[in-house]
Amino acid sequence: MTAVKENNSTLRKRSVLDRFYASFLMTFTREYNQLEQIRRKNNYNKNTPSIAEPTIIDTNYVEIKGEKIRYAHYHNPGKETLIMLSPLPQSIIAYSPIWKQVTAQFNVYAYDLPGFGRSTGGMEFMNFKAQGEFLKEFIETFEIEAPHIMAPDIGMPTAIYYTGMFKNDVKSLIVGDGPAIDPSTNGSIIEKLGFSNFWQFLIGNFVGAGAFVEVGNRIGYVNYVPNAYELSDYIKSYDGRLKLSIEWFRKYPESLATVNPLLEKIEVPTLLFWGDNDQILPYDNGERISKRMKNSTLHIIENCGHFSYQDQHEAFSELLSNWVNGEYQKNDKRKEELVA
Repeated sequence: MTAVKENNSTLRKRSVLDRFYASFLMTFTREYNQLEQIRRKNNYNKNTPSIAEPTIIDTNYVEIKGEKIRYAHYHNPGKETLIMLSPLPQSIIAYSPIWKQVTAQFNVYAYDLPGFGRSTGGMEFMNFKAQGEFLKEFIETFEIEAPHIMAPDIGMPTAIYYTGMFKNDVKSLIVGDGPAIDPSTNGSIIEKLGFSNFWQFLIGNFVGAGAFVEVGNRIGYVNYVPNAYELSDYIKSYDGRLKLSIEWFRKYPESLATVNPLLEKIEVPTLLFWGDNDQILPYDNGERISKRMKNSTLHIIENCGHFSYQDQHEAFSELLSNWVNGEYQKNDKRKEELVA
């Protein structure tokens, strides 16, 4: 296995046209006005990044099964191992706000799913099953033992498929804000991308990466404003290959059918996290998933949008730390004892 350093020196920006396309799409997004109201209450300023000086994640590339996979590894021997899977329309750079906290406590691996972020990968990876199978390859390549898997958004069904289908030594799952249950409760953007041929064609053929990222910003945050480092990486990630992501959404209904039956089979401790203002996949999904997973705990993050690992990054990193270190479970047990 040979790692290759990444050169990420030039920054990409959203154009005026990108913002125009995003504004056009928002006129057909029923949740947008509600999110704008919440942002106004939060004194949201889209022109001022929440973190002006970003934590730069040192990334590398490794070839796995013929694909060039971007990953980051912070070696922290003797600590619990944490695998972090990339979200959409972002990349592992989305974990910049929590990177210092997680690497101070854990032995961390993060990677861009094949076909997403800055990893290569074609149409064959645009379904939940293929991504779950690839997670197995990633774990075997790096010989990772007893990991905790943190997987929001598109990473969530990846982690569930892997854990539910393959023999493994996963210690816990930390998943949320993603698809896993059928039927899914969907925001209007999922209805467009997953079930409308018209919108799939329009976005896949006429909307650029900058507009795609801007749409995500407008419906994914109520607090956080990404900085130039983050935005540039997301735009580079999807420049010229939005059709791949659209294919993932096109396969969304049949992909759900592959993970939905696995929910009852997973017995590892599972933390389900969800933003209370998630308008892409509302927290109703988390409530219903929690009822079906035998060993799960649902944690709703207050005043938080879809990208919870950024939108409430301080609360999220504390939640993640408490869960992996066992403090969350201890606090739950204390509460139960007090109620009894």
